[in-house]
Amino acid sequence: MLLKEIKNIFHKELGQTYPKEEIDSFFYRCIEHYLKLERFVLAIQPELTLTKEEEQPLFEALTQLKRERPLQYILGTAHFMDLELHVNEAVLIPRPETEELVQWILEEVGSRESEVGSFSHLTILDIGTGSGCIAIALAKYLPDAKVYALDVSEKALEVARENARLNQVDITFLKNDILAPELEPEFELKLDIIVSNPPYVRELEKEGMKNNVKDHEPSLALFVSDGDPLVFYSAIAQFGRTRLKEGGSLYLEINQYLGEETKALLKAHNFSEIELRKDIFGNDRMLKAIVPKGLPADGRGL
Repeated sequence: MLLKEIKNIFHKELGQTYPKEEIDSFFYRCIEHYLKLERFVLAIQPELTLTKEEEQPLFEALTQLKRERPLQYILGTAHFMDLELHVNEAVLIPRPETEELVQWILEEVGSRESEVGSFSHLTILDIGTGSGCIAIALAKYLPDAKVYALDVSEKALEVARENARLNQVDITFLKNDILAPELEPEFELKLDIIVSNPPYVRELEKEGMKNNVKDHEPSLALFVSDGDPLVFYSAIAQFGRTRLKEGGSLYLEINQYLGEETKALLKAHNFSEIELRKDIFGNDRMLKAIVPKGLPADGRGL
């Protein structure tokens, strides 16, 4: 069959579910992944014909796309900060907004290094690491930092460990629940940075979500109850006040509808210099806060 005919079939079969541009993206990512063909191939070889063996994975992917399974899970890969990551249904698919959070950290670290000189011995903890995308990007672009990554899901940690190996970074992974943490006795170090993209989608927001997200990505990593939507932020803030160094930074990805509420929560935990930022789509999406110097930590140590 001609490759251009398969492209037309993609559009015919998926046109009721996805916009044209997204279907084009699906098709070109599939031919790149399965056939190692560049997206401009049809412009230079409009009559390119595939064998039955070459067609098969494309039609198998199309069948799954019709069921609204995310393409990243079909291909088993996702991209984040120019890194390639393995993903499956045990972990969230990395988002561009989360890249912005990591970029913010890298910019801040770079700025601090230029102001105070060498700042190479950072200690960083990523809470709710999932695929490991945040921790791995930070370890890759801050190679002298010591990076820890925590998650409650062993299946997620298996994916994150594999991604750390694939991207050749050294990360210490911890299996734990931030809502009831009992960290190992040896984990007594003070941290320079805590970063987290915890569950923050309220149950009431499910109705407006796309099926490929709510039906396939892990609920454990997505949803919180309507009655206590900031439960993870409260736990992380308390943990941060005991574990961050004076002057240490907390970076959070947040629910766009709860920016002011999350900001107020951090203020109640005696964080200072709280900054709320919008993402590329204009939504309140990121918060940074600092542990002020000279203020005793609130809450007990772990």
